[in-house]
Amino acid sequence: MNRKVIFKGVALPYLLLLPQLLITVVFFFWPAGQAIWFSFLRQDAFGIRTQFVGFENFADLFADPLYIQVIGNTVVFSAAVTALSIATALLLAVLADRQIRGAQGYRTLLIWPYAIAPAVAAVLWIFMVHPSIGLLGQALNGMGIPWDYKLNGAQAMLVVIIASAWKQVSYNFIFFLAGLQSIPKAVLEAAAIDGARPVRRFWTIIFPLLSPTTFFLLVVNLTYAFFDTFGVIDALTKGGPAKSTETLIYRAYIDGRVNLDLGSSSAQAVVLMVAIIALTAVQFRFIERRVHY
Repeated sequence: MNRKVIFKGVALPYLLLLPQLLITVVFFFWPAGQAIWFSFLRQDAFGIRTQFVGFENFADLFADPLYIQVIGNTVVFSAAVTALSIATALLLAVLADRQIRGAQGYRTLLIWPYAIAPAVAAVLWIFMVHPSIGLLGQALNGMGIPWDYKLNGAQAMLVVIIASAWKQVSYNFIFFLAGLQSIPKAVLEAAAIDGARPVRRFWTIIFPLLSPTTFFLLVVNLTYAFFDTFGVIDALTKGGPAKSTETLIYRAYIDGRVNLDLGSSSAQAVVLMVAIIALTAVQFRFIERRVHY
């Protein structure tokens, strides 16, 4: 027999929902509505007068070759961060799920980086990869490998990708480890008795059973790469050198906060919001078909 909670009136359910609805409206719908409205406006240099310009802000964006470069940077950066963080977390979760001495300590240590703020994580990586004061940077230059991510765009992109992925590995690790521990051991033991080797058991049993977790983390990590990596990029490279690590979210910040071009910045925010919605819809439409619940 299923027990249901029945309210005598409609006032109490709406009252319980009201705080969350207010938070959603104030911190999401209202800013999003303002961004959409400002994307159709253009201000003068002093921010005193505004003029309705329709879609001119969007047309100027896509006519700018630097903005096209930023889109390419974002695609490469987001795909690399998502793939690296998910693959590394899955490998660590599989290793931590084994019956080894001190496994609980390993799990605790692997979770800790998730508690570090993105900007703090970037500072930690500066002490490792900086060409002058970083341990790894000094070692590479000492071996004759020219290393200076502040001047080399490819090296800068590599650094922000690794730092951003490292920050997200702990989050993915938690979910993968929980998914691995929920797989019935009897299924794996039966496959082992039938002669399936560990690699075959992983690809034919473990990974398909982890597909719901993997799909969820794919959506979350792409969103993280698009938005939450701002602190890492700002602290490590500030979008440089020569805008080689500038992503869509960082470009919107520069144009809106630094250059005070609210019209262009709002248009970029709208483009980014539409891109994320479209990307999430595509994932649910096509990739979810391969998920086994």
